[in-house]
Amino acid sequence: MPDRKNTSPVVQTLDRALKIIELLAVHAEGFGVTEIGKRVGLHKSTVHRLLGHLLAQGYIEKDEERANYTLGLKFIELASLRMGHVELKTEAGPYLRKLAAQVDQPVHLAILDGTDAVYIEKIEPRAHLRMYSQIGRRIPLSCSSLGKCLVLDLLTPELEALANKMTYHPFTAKTRVTAQAFLADVEAARGRGWALDDEEHEPGIRCIGAPIRDFTGRVVAALSASGDVAVIRPDPEAKVSALVCEAAEAISRRLGWLGP
Repeated sequence: MPDRKNTSPVVQTLDRALKIIELLAVHAEGFGVTEIGKRVGLHKSTVHRLLGHLLAQGYIEKDEERANYTLGLKFIELASLRMGHVELKTEAGPYLRKLAAQVDQPVHLAILDGTDAVYIEKIEPRAHLRMYSQIGRRIPLSCSSLGKCLVLDLLTPELEALANKMTYHPFTAKTRVTAQAFLADVEAARGRGWALDDEEHEPGIRCIGAPIRDFTGRVVAALSASGDVAVIRPDPEAKVSALVCEAAEAISRRLGWLGP
């Protein structure tokens, strides 16, 4: 416990202001002065004074009609500046390595570019398992779990337009070669939270991918665990999909995503 007797007035004021900010952060509808005072244990006059300072700086806003206070746009501005400096590969690195160790198979990180997914990172824990992938290489959206994840946020008209302009090359006997099949795969991925490439790009190789979101909730990248069909299995008992989703969520939270 901190020694309150030795707490300076400045630190005490900061501590009280932060309590108010933290309260309003989890209650989007906001509160009035009296209710805020009750919830943070401060006198109404103290709360009113602190709110005045925060309001003047744009950290909170006041709904004049309801006399309620909520968080202000200043926090969005600061979050944007912070997240603008976050390096995706740097933040994702530890979680990619952990996932690769957990499944003992290659792990990829990719971003969207037109009708392709582009690899921007690859972790390959097993030297004897070689895949035809490298950083900077492109892979069609239609036959990759990464690609299916990268378009999860698109509105139906946008997604259909994209699907209809894509070229569907039969890499294997299992490759999706129609827009309808691709759209069905994306819809399935939306429903379960992860996407599947079941030997659609390379024979004998299966991939399970999950989306990575930024602080706005937008899909900005995707990761996948890829490998031999005997190891990368989509059934719940294999737990691969759960591990992939766990890693994607952890990276998303590092990018500022707060979840649904």
